[in-house]
Amino acid sequence: MTTSSLVRELKTLRKGRGVHAGRIVDKIGPALAAACGITSADGPVAAKQKLVTRLTELVEQLPEDLHLAARVAFGLISDVRHPLYQERVAWLATTIDRDARTVRRRVDEAVEQLADLAATTTRRDAGGWHTAELAVAVTLDQEQPEVLERYQVVANQDGVVSFDFAAVFPVHRRDVQAHLLYGGTLQDRGLLDRPGFRLVPAEPLVRGDTLDFAVRYRISHRDAMRPCVLHVPERPCEVFDLRVRFEHDRKRFVRAFDGVMVQRSEVEPSGLPQAVDRAGEIHLRFRRLLPGLLYGVRWGGAAACSVRRAS
Repeated sequence: MTTSSLVRELKTLRKGRGVHAGRIVDKIGPALAAACGITSADGPVAAKQKLVTRLTELVEQLPEDLHLAARVAFGLISDVRHPLYQERVAWLATTIDRDARTVRRRVDEAVEQLADLAATTTRRDAGGWHTAELAVAVTLDQEQPEVLERYQVVANQDGVVSFDFAAVFPVHRRDVQAHLLYGGTLQDRGLLDRPGFRLVPAEPLVRGDTLDFAVRYRISHRDAMRPCVLHVPERPCEVFDLRVRFEHDRKRFVRAFDGVMVQRSEVEPSGLPQAVDRAGEIHLRFRRLLPGLLYGVRWGGAAACSVRRAS
């Protein structure tokens, strides 16, 4: 599946009545079918239901200014079921007081982003498993900082026997001790710039099974840990819950990154300011993480933070 093929098929789908077209199966191309989980065994009713459900889920992840444009374009609003795409464009132009050219431009941008989202998140099934939740707690108010990572992962196919992952904080492997608290057997993958491991469960997982495991890290000294927790997942993650506890007597300038594109020329992109509460803590909860995008925080400090993809 390629993004370009999804763009072509989405543009075909929006024509006419959109998702309400007759013989809808004929308008669903192979890339779109794969993204929606539609198979040859599905009849027209099941195919349409899967299409609308998946498309609605993807549209909800779009920026606010593209959300309405996408819903109108594909006929996902019950009150806007004009038989022609151009009629729906005209309706939206009047509704938001913009010209039709602006609306079409927004729809085209929405289609591009929907294709990116669909292509990226569909890789979940191909990867064998995905992360339902990653909860990370970092304590910096002691001589030896500690990090606790708790994972809940889900098998997308039968026979999943291992899970590769890397810690979400950069530190040289020699400066940290890792201890598996529960969930299976831990094998070191030998990464240098941050701890990387393979978790082997007690028994192979079948499709739909979940597995919980947790790893506690103890860093040798404060200066060993760089001032950031940065996560660039290689597979989708539904929830990333992050807590950082700083020293009480120091003010911190913290920047948060929520789905930032990592540019080759910009190792550390700018983020949004994040307030630290009176207890010296921050708590962030990221949802629907997409592979290749940057999530996490960086706080004041001289050391740079490298951005590295994590399994």
